[in-house]
Amino acid sequence: MTAHESTEAKKNGNPDSTGEVLLTSDADGVRTLTLNRPRAYNSLTVELKERLLTALKEAAEDDTVRAVVLTGAGKAFCAGQDLKEHIGMLRSGDPAPLNTVSQHYNPIVTAIVDMPKPVIAAVNGSAAGAGAAFAYACDLRIAAASASFNMAFAGVGLGPDSGASWTLQRLVGYGKAVELMMLGHKVDSTEALRLGLVGEVVPDDEFADRVRTVAATLAAGPTRAYAKIKSTVARAAECSLAEALAAEDAAQTELGGTTDHSEAVEAFVEKRRPNFTGK
Repeated sequence: MTAHESTEAKKNGNPDSTGEVLLTSDADGVRTLTLNRPRAYNSLTVELKERLLTALKEAAEDDTVRAVVLTGAGKAFCAGQDLKEHIGMLRSGDPAPLNTVSQHYNPIVTAIVDMPKPVIAAVNGSAAGAGAAFAYACDLRIAAASASFNMAFAGVGLGPDSGASWTLQRLVGYGKAVELMMLGHKVDSTEALRLGLVGEVVPDDEFADRVRTVAATLAAGPTRAYAKIKSTVARAAECSLAEALAAEDAAQTELGGTTDHSEAVEAFVEKRRPNFTGK
């Protein structure tokens, strides 16, 4: 949130009074994208989806951004599709609801997965449907103790979207992924940690500080190495051992010529902490 947005929000007395459905803030190489429809549990309207996609693309292209945090305002992370907008369009005969997967959800998840820098899902509350799927697509998931996850698609007569069919089974296994999608029961933060949906669960009053610490650590790290970690692991999940080894070789050859690698080696020899620049 910019200083102007913050002033306006305080003036009007609520976090979404600016009319901005997505808030963007930068600090120490970390760009935080906050879904800002708290009264609607940050459910996804066409406007919010378009704003989020644009913001993700901008973050990917901005060299000053070395880590991205995706979170929600208020008590929810994201409730998924805004069904009030959805049903209104269906009743009017508008074809837009049937095209939103290809026009919005698929590009958003692709932008998260292909982001050439770490993406953290800071799951501050309930995450359902596409909202949960966005979190699954991120590289790290930190959950507040009050967070929960719900694959709500079957409950509204739909199948998974936003990459959930691809990401969820990679996190919890095929059988558990199908179970979560078919039964659609809510998974609280304790079970989410046990299943591997999240990497850590933090007490609510410590959540914001923990997210800032992890994000700042990543933003101060070897950004290009992180990008290669993402791409080589994704490649290895879908190829033979020989192809994975070749991808690792190519990545190491490229990274060996980076400033960050040279700095890390120098720092090791000199017994000091490396100063990574992301180059």
